[in-house]
Amino acid sequence: MHRVYEIFEVLPNGSPRRLTVVTGLEFAKVVLQGLAKRTSNECFAADAKTRQVVMQLNVAPAKLRRIFQIAYDGELGLRRAELLRSRGYGVISVIGNDAAKVLLSSIQHYDFFIVGHAAPEQTRREIVDWLKAQYPGIKILVLNPPDQQVPAADYIVPLNGPETWLPIAF
Repeated sequence: MHRVYEIFEVLPNGSPRRLTVVTGLEFAKVVLQGLAKRTSNECFAADAKTRQVVMQLNVAPAKLRRIFQIAYDGELGLRRAELLRSRGYGVISVIGNDAAKVLLSSIQHYDFFIVGHAAPEQTRREIVDWLKAQYPGIKILVLNPPDQQVPAADYIVPLNGPETWLPIAF
């Protein structure tokens, strides 16, 4: 079953205007890219159910530091994204490796990657290896259960509260 996404354009006064609703992440990506070509305004796609922003285009580079989060537990990913946004970061958050690869297949700039903990070690290793190959200059923080290892990550942080991992990368 495909998720539903809302497509928004941010007006010059800063208010978002919902333009359409689409089904499926890949279709949302195509629609958003088309919108970004027609306007210089910031535009974004958000999950209609959770309101979580999953993709942004036309964001002014100086506006905010952008973090891409790959979560494996929707609720935890949402809480991490909200925490980071409250600290002034731009956050794109997806659930799982496949969704990450779909969104990251278009050219976008990110300053940092966070990989969540709630997936098997091999799944997390796979995405870290893929990120290293696709984005070699960008640091990766992995939130890690005590019994797993993801050695290719730049930062490996034991699974704890944000006070243990926020200072490392930011």
